[in-house]
Amino acid sequence: MSNESVTFTSEEWMDFRQRYSTVKHSLNNALAVFMALAELAQRNPENFEKLAKSVCTRGPEIAALIQEFTVYLDSKGPPAPLR
Repeated sequence: MSNESVTFTSEEWMDFRQRYSTVKHSLNNALAVFMALAELAQRNPENFEKLAKSVCTRGPEIAALIQEFTVYLDSKGPPAPLR
């Protein structure tokens, strides 16, 4: 990996922000569902199956989204050093 700094054009920066926003939105939505189902399952154990199904379905989707974002970031090169 190179030690050169990477700069973004304004278009690349907007693309980065959109991708980051998508990842953040997806994570927040999934966590909200998990938390709601966990609370329901505490009240009624029959809801544990819904929670498990949701985690099993959404978990891999989230992992894939994060992996896709990581690949995107890696394609841009190393970050500029903090000042």
